[in-house]
Amino acid sequence: MSAKFALALTLVLASFAVLAKQPYVDIEQRLTAEQLHATGLDQLSPEQLKLLNGLLREDVVKAVEASKTEAETERASSSSLIGLNDEPIRSRVKGSVGGWEPGTVFELENGQNWKVLKGSMKLRKPFESPEIVVVPGIAGRWFLQVDEDLPKARVYRID
Repeated sequence: MSAKFALALTLVLASFAVLAKQPYVDIEQRLTAEQLHATGLDQLSPEQLKLLNGLLREDVVKAVEASKTEAETERASSSSLIGLNDEPIRSRVKGSVGGWEPGTVFELENGQNWKVLKGSMKLRKPFESPEIVVVPGIAGRWFLQVDEDLPKARVYRID
């Protein structure tokens, strides 16, 4: 009976994805009389069936909670990846900025490095460690803004 019980438990545990989307249904209501007999579950007392259902119900709850936690963790980690969120990045440039052109690299105080892909600008007077904003655009494009009155440089992250 132990091997049959293990088989029944394996069958139930394999159906977690289905069970997680609906309320728990007791094992004896999910299996046919033939399946109950084939697994040996028909030989269990009402107390044993109650215990089995309680254990399985707890496992389903734990699996659902773990799945939710995993989804939340995945959501949180994906939102911290560049290009997967819509939040501007605010920081300061390390050093002075006298202008930019394709190939110019901006090293930011937050540790990020951004390289100019398109756009050029020569400033009359260099800015010392200016505050900047890297703004997301359409289709994964990013634009570095040194001053709101100046054109933005199209950039991509290189670190």
